[in-house]
Amino acid sequence: MASTEVLLVKPVEGLGGEGDQVKVRAGFARNFLLPRKIAVPLTVANRKQVEALKKRRAEREQNELNGAQEMARRLEKTSLAFAVKTGEGGKMFGAITAQDVHEKLVASGLEVDKRKIHLFNPVKTLGKHTVKIKLHAEVSVEVPFDVVSENPIEPAATEPAAPAGDKTEKRSERRPRKEARE
Repeated sequence: MASTEVLLVKPVEGLGGEGDQVKVRAGFARNFLLPRKIAVPLTVANRKQVEALKKRRAEREQNELNGAQEMARRLEKTSLAFAVKTGEGGKMFGAITAQDVHEKLVASGLEVDKRKIHLFNPVKTLGKHTVKIKLHAEVSVEVPFDVVSENPIEPAATEPAAPAGDKTEKRSERRPRKEARE
């Protein structure tokens, strides 16, 4: 299989960032990377661009890191509360999911990508919980939230237990079946 070296101009998921010299299959470079101007062929003239691309990449990554750290500071100050409907004994109807957390954050003025919210299991109980938000490879923050009932909690009605001596009625003690009509 033929391969070729190209210089990436834009970051490519799973391949590298801008300024990286990568060896890829010739067809991938010819049919995908080069027509979309994601990469350029590696020549002597293009090697001079490497330093400029690496400098631009370092600046972009630093800006992303600074933005993620700023967002983490804002998220740490945030407190979320969810009012949910409950039934007897405080049992929730439904669950709180990552989508619900995302909507609550957007409503409070914090723009967070919902794919960065890591709530592994939906929350199905009342009380205090935390959700992990991974903003950057190096920055993640845990945001606490409360799940409260929007209606007063009624204690679950418990049925009185049958005394140990009482048993359920036997088949023979039941009312006889009606005969099948002919």
